[in-house]
Amino acid sequence: MHGVPMADAILYQRFLAYGPAVRIRRTSDAGVVPVTAVLEVDRRAGTPREKEGGTPPPLMHCEGASEAEVRALLEPTARDDRMIVQLMREKQLR
Repeated sequence: MHGVPMADAILYQRFLAYGPAVRIRRTSDAGVVPVTAVLEVDRRAGTPREKEGGTPPPLMHCEGASEAEVRALLEPTARDDRMIVQLMREKQLR
C-alpha cells in the first residue's frame, strides 16, 4: 500500500480472549480492483510493542471485486478460534 494508514485498511477486527487481534486487512490501495486482503493475527495488539509498527505475517490471502466480497470470504475463518489456531500452527507462528 502506498501511504494508506493501516487503520484505514482494516476491514474486520476482533480480539482473542488472550489478547491478540484477528484482522482482515486490505492490502490493495483504496479504489483498486481487484481488492486484495489478508487474514492476520497481531500478537502485539494492546501491548507497548504495537506502536513499533509493521504487519504480521498473513494466515490467508484473497482477492475479490469489492471490500465486502473479500471480507465475506475471510470473515468465517476470522470468527473461528479453532481455525485461527490451526492456521497459526500451519504457518509455524505458535
